[in-house]
Amino acid sequence: MSVNSRRLHRPRTAARLLTLSAMALVMIAPFGYMVSTSFKPNQLALDWPPRLIPDPATIDNYVQAWTANDFGRYFANSAMVAVSTTVATTLLAAMAAYAFARFRFPGRDVLFWAMMLGLMVPGVVILIPQFVLARSLHLTDSLSGLVFFYVGGGIAFNTFLLRGFFEDLPHELDESMTLDGAGTLRRFVALYLPLSRPALATSAVFAFLGAWDEYSWALTTINDPAKQTLPLAIAKYQGQHATSWGLVFAASIIALVPVVLIYLVGQRHFISGLTSGAVKS
Repeated sequence: MSVNSRRLHRPRTAARLLTLSAMALVMIAPFGYMVSTSFKPNQLALDWPPRLIPDPATIDNYVQAWTANDFGRYFANSAMVAVSTTVATTLLAAMAAYAFARFRFPGRDVLFWAMMLGLMVPGVVILIPQFVLARSLHLTDSLSGLVFFYVGGGIAFNTFLLRGFFEDLPHELDESMTLDGAGTLRRFVALYLPLSRPALATSAVFAFLGAWDEYSWALTTINDPAKQTLPLAIAKYQGQHATSWGLVFAASIIALVPVVLIYLVGQRHFISGLTSGAVKS
């Protein structure tokens, strides 16, 4: 690289770094403020000018968030729903993606793109039809009902995610197992699932996040306080006339812990799945 090229390159690099730093600050600042406020006494939660380092700091908000309003039960409900949804969605989407990627049958493309059209419909639009269907199937006010509709809502996207990955796997491996007498199910379990761990991890992360954070459908269909999930529990901390923001932020951070852990555990596979053709159609 010549001297002139280096001189031109340095300002561009500096501009890129400044732009990325500014964008990162915009993303991180709200989370940093939430963490800081969660350690402040309620009377200092909205002090001005805001202080990033709380003084005095307290963990009372976390203690109250966990012990008040039966928070532990809601946490367990959300964990059960999210884990069940993740397992069922990933397995069913993998089977559907395997069929769309490796088999030829009449109407295959029509069925696949019909599923993709469902992704274009906002969830709020079908909220009332879903509720009518849930009531007719006796799935309202039920954690299993939440899992049923979360799985139904997540299959299309995860099928799209996994189909491209299955199509990229070498056909020679499939043919070799077929010559050895392996049937469809054995090829799927012994070949496709092990080789697709990055894509499956990506699918599992999206399925978990979708079920863990969902609020609208849970609010619509769950009335029994004992069966409510974590987003509904956090909403209870917001009063009609006043809100204990330190308590709300502490509860929100507790709810973030499983999400962060899931991402950290599957980070390597998650990034690999996104960059290895998993989102190709």
